[in-house]
Amino acid sequence: MDEAGVRWTVEQVLALAPDAASRKAGARLGEAGPWSDTGSSGEGAVWGLCKGSGKKPYQTVIDTKGPAYTCSCPSRKFPCKHALGLLLLWADDGTPAVGQVVDVGDGAAPDWAEEWLAGRRERADAKERKAKDEAAGAAGQADPEAARRRAERRAARITAGARELEQRLTDLLRGGLAAAERSGYGLWEETAARMVDAQAPGLAARVRELGSIPGSGAGWPVRLLEESALLRLLVVGWLEIDRLPAPLATTVRTRVGLPSPADGTPVRDHWLVLSQYDRSDGKITTRRIWLHGRESGRTALVLGFGAAGRSPQPALPVGRVIEAELTPHTGAGQLRADLGEETGIGEPGGPPPPGGTTTAAVEAYGTALRDDPWLESWPVTLTDVVTVPAGDPGTGEWQLADADGESALPIAPVSWSGMWRLVALSGGGPVTVFGECGHRGFTPLSAWSADSPETVRLT
Repeated sequence: MDEAGVRWTVEQVLALAPDAASRKAGARLGEAGPWSDTGSSGEGAVWGLCKGSGKKPYQTVIDTKGPAYTCSCPSRKFPCKHALGLLLLWADDGTPAVGQVVDVGDGAAPDWAEEWLAGRRERADAKERKAKDEAAGAAGQADPEAARRRAERRAARITAGARELEQRLTDLLRGGLAAAERSGYGLWEETAARMVDAQAPGLAARVRELGSIPGSGAGWPVRLLEESALLRLLVVGWLEIDRLPAPLATTVRTRVGLPSPADGTPVRDHWLVLSQYDRSDGKITTRRIWLHGRESGRTALVLGFGAAGRSPQPALPVGRVIEAELTPHTGAGQLRADLGEETGIGEPGGPPPPGGTTTAAVEAYGTALRDDPWLESWPVTLTDVVTVPAGDPGTGEWQLADADGESALPIAPVSWSGMWRLVALSGGGPVTVFGECGHRGFTPLSAWSADSPETVRLT
C-alpha cells in the first residue's frame, strides 16, 4: 500500500475493514484507553496489547508491507477490530485527534511480536527463492506449442458452450417469454453450470443474471428480451471472432471470461483518486477505484478482489493525489489498468476532472457502447448541475439537471440512499459531480462545490 515507514491515512485504514460493523468497532478502539506496549518499526511492523474482557490482553501485530495481520482474539474477521484500532492509532491524518492519541513510536519489537514477524520474513524469503527457481526453469523449459494447444482446447470448449447457449436462447423465444417465469430459476442455473464447465465464466454470469429477471417486477419481459439480445450478440461475437477487428475481438474474449492482459503502454502520472467503493456477490468482494491523471488527462479503473471476508486491495484515499505508474488492459473501450509502483501520496485537494453537461454524458456513454456493447456504464464528470426530485417528491427519486439548461439525468436507484449528502453539499446551488453513467441512470460517486475544492466522497 505504501512504502515501509510511511504512515497511512485514517481513510486507508478504514477501507481495510471487511464490513461496516468491523469499521465501527475498530474506530472505537482507535484511542489510547485499551492499548499498551504499542510500537512500530521502520520496516513496516506495528504491534500492541489491547485490553479485552479476559485477564490477558490481546496481542496484535501488523505487517503493513503485506498488509498482513495476526491477533490472539477469537474473531474470524480479517482484519479484526483490534488490528483496525491499532492501525488507527498508528495512522497519520495530520491532526492530533487520531494519529497522536498514543505514541506508537519506532523501536524493537517484543518477543511475542518478533516471533510472528520473523516467520513472515522466512516465508517471504522462501517464496522469493522459489519464484526465482521457477522463473529460471521456465526460461529454459517453456513450451509455446503446449501453451498453444491448451488455448485451442479451451477455445473449443467455449465454442461448444456458446452453441449450446445459442440454442437455449432460441428455444426461449420460440416458447414465449411468459414461459420463462413458469420454468423457474433451476433451468437457468443448470445452463450457467454448463457454461462454467465450458470454461466461460463470463457467459455463466450473464446466464445467471437472465435467470433473476423473470418475475422481478413490472416490465420484466422487456428487460429479459433486452438482456437476451445482448447475450446472443456476445455468443455470435465469439462464434465469429475471427472476423472481428482486433480491439473488439479482445473485448469479446474478456466478456466471455478469458483474462485480459495488462500489456498496454505504462502511464506514469499524478493521479487524483476520484472514488473507491466495494461490491459483493456473497463470495467475492470487488473494489472499484477510479483515477484521473493530471498530466495525461486519462481516466482509469483499478480493480481489487477479496474473498472469505478479506478486504480487497489496494485501498487508496479518495481526494488525494498519488504518483504512480498504471499499465492499461487491452480491448475496445477498456479503462481498466493495473496499479504499479507508488512513489508517494500527495496532499488532499486539486481540481476535479474536466466535465460537461448531462447531454454530453449520455453521448459519451453511447460512443463507448459502439466499442463495447456490453458496457454497463461509463465514467463522466458533470459540471454545474443541481439536484432536484424526479416527479412526485414522495417517491424519493432524484435527478441531476443542468443549472443553465433543460436536460437532466435520473439518479440510479442504488444511489438514492446517499443523495442527502449530495443535496447538503449543493445547498440548492450548482455542483460538480463525478460518477458512472449507464442504462440504469447516473450513479454519483464524488462531488465538489464552489465553496470548497476538497473531494466529497458520496459512497
